[in-house]
Amino acid sequence: MSIIENIKKQETAVPRVLFAGVAQSEITTNEPGVMVNDPLYAKALVMDDGKTRAVIITMDVTAIGGRKISQGMLPDVGEAFLPELRKRLEHELKIPGCNVLVNASHTHPAGRMLCSDDEQVAKTFDAVRRAMESMVEVRIGSGFGREDRISINRTLRLKNGRHWTIRHSNPCPTDEEVEGLGPLDPEIGIIRIDRLDGTPLAVVYNFACHLLFGDYQGHITANIPGYASKVIEDSLGNGAMALFLQGAAGDVCDITFKVFEHPRDVEWLGAMLGLSTLKALNLIETKNAEIKVIAETIKLPRRTDIPERIEALQKEQSLLLEALHFTSLNFKSFLPLYMKHKLNPDYPADYSYSYLQAQQTGNSKFADMDSYNRRNIDKYLSNIQAMETLTRIQDDIATLKKHLEINEESGEDTVDAEVMGIKIGDCVIISSPAEMLVEVGLNVKKASPCKHTFMAAYSNGYLHYGAPADYYDKGGYEVTECLLAPEWQQLYEETAAKIISKL
Repeated sequence: MSIIENIKKQETAVPRVLFAGVAQSEITTNEPGVMVNDPLYAKALVMDDGKTRAVIITMDVTAIGGRKISQGMLPDVGEAFLPELRKRLEHELKIPGCNVLVNASHTHPAGRMLCSDDEQVAKTFDAVRRAMESMVEVRIGSGFGREDRISINRTLRLKNGRHWTIRHSNPCPTDEEVEGLGPLDPEIGIIRIDRLDGTPLAVVYNFACHLLFGDYQGHITANIPGYASKVIEDSLGNGAMALFLQGAAGDVCDITFKVFEHPRDVEWLGAMLGLSTLKALNLIETKNAEIKVIAETIKLPRRTDIPERIEALQKEQSLLLEALHFTSLNFKSFLPLYMKHKLNPDYPADYSYSYLQAQQTGNSKFADMDSYNRRNIDKYLSNIQAMETLTRIQDDIATLKKHLEINEESGEDTVDAEVMGIKIGDCVIISSPAEMLVEVGLNVKKASPCKHTFMAAYSNGYLHYGAPADYYDKGGYEVTECLLAPEWQQLYEETAAKIISKL
């Protein structure tokens, strides 16, 4: 055996030593009068195995560079943030920009929730710098936990084959229309990072939970993962840091999202996620590990079917308007009638003895009146259901027009999408800049040959929703709020599979 072959054999047999460090910076706005429930952070994990240095940054923000492409709807982090941060990391810390993954938790703002643009870059850079300066030798392990009690696929499957998304901007369909729910990914992907003495340094946990609202008062909050991370960090002690990676949460919401009977509170949902993560964490063994990073930018096609979609919705809108029935009832007269007929369908107008007495005398006045009222009630209910559908259609048309404008303003047929893969020991993290829907995330995981594959959506950019191609004709909100053509799915999944295979 030659000397070179012997060296290669030794390199293969002995894993490289891995170093890691963590730090965080608070990025919450300090504007007066803003209500803050819990602070927002940029957290940084720097890893170095002597050959590759990689950085994972998790941020309590809605999107990474989503300001322009959302027409200001997601204003917290501008488009200049990621290139400016990567430029500073390259020049000052010698960290390749292509080895930096930045993930947004997708917590939604109640208004201005972050510090200024310059401060966002400076504070995030400072977290990376301090994490790099504090690196110690570590061992790493990965695994999965499970949490299926806090989330639901929010896009309902209707009996007519269509989709209807649970949102606050439109009512839910009638119970009779709903056939089932879409898929859910209950896995918690976990990376455990321990110091050599066995004390925990960091936990990276990956889970799909759409962080839409914290409470009805509009307080700024890191939402479910903010509480989950606190549970994890308080339990582990030793200065350990929990970093949350958002998953394929495009068509997911929490189970209390549309509960109006009591004040909204997501703290207990976060506590359950934190405890489920800790439960699985205790079963993960750590060892020496190596790092590898591959990043590729692909061009995804912009959709061209929006005018046809708008036309189809307008036609459906016209048919619903034509189907509205005349009715003599308004809400004031409808509600008491409806309640009487629900409380006692047989004798809604009076006591039973009044009906029996009328029957004895051959008088049909109660029966005739009830029949007339039932017809009016049915008409009114039909009109209400049409109105509820019309509100959704109206919102869908406005949303489609917005995305048509976004695509036309770009002047391009495609949009750039960075896909990054990071291999850490037995674990692979694969990224997407889109709000990935559950089904696509599950497809990528299933196709991966790696022992543990985590989907980090909302990363290194923002492209609105990433819906499966076969959803486009079914009318869910995630397809309506989408600027990508259906062909994007195959291009993305093929790229992800290629990157994972190379890793």
